[in-house]
Amino acid sequence: MTPAAEAVLTRLWAEDAAQRAAGLPSAQRTRNIDRETGRFLNLVARSTGASAILEIGSSNGLSTIWLALAAQEAGGTVVGTELLPERAAEANANLAEARLSDVARVVPGDARTTVGSLEGPFDLVFIDAEKDDYIAHFGAVIGLVRPGGLILADNVVSHDLSAYQAMLRARDDVETVTLPLDRGLEYTIKVG
Repeated sequence: MTPAAEAVLTRLWAEDAAQRAAGLPSAQRTRNIDRETGRFLNLVARSTGASAILEIGSSNGLSTIWLALAAQEAGGTVVGTELLPERAAEANANLAEARLSDVARVVPGDARTTVGSLEGPFDLVFIDAEKDDYIAHFGAVIGLVRPGGLILADNVVSHDLSAYQAMLRARDDVETVTLPLDRGLEYTIKVG
């Protein structure tokens, strides 16, 4: 963890906590990952040597910073996607403030279409977008994930993502397990 990244993460968590305390509707909040989920993402990316990372649903870049720290260590890059253009701009500003814009960027637009313009293969994909879109996002990225690569999806315990989980378990080209960390992560490995 660098001092610049730590300062940005601390500020973003404080902003997220203030939004939740104010009772803002979910659609108006940044909905950032918890500290332990961020640490877990970073550790998984580092331990697997992930150098090509894709994030679906970057929001204001908090999770992107965690992934970018790992990618920087591996000499790699992170491409994030964010549906809301103003959030993508905020994420890129936060990456610059954290001194990580040389390894990470967030592209505005619907990931289901923007992913089509990206070149793989990716070592790790993190999905943390609108929950109803998880199956479509998975379908858009699975062809870009290298064999042995990971797809991690957030909020599988806090939200009803049983359709997403059932879809994964019905496939023969992935193996998956649900981890009860914070709001729940689906940890999926591409085997075929």
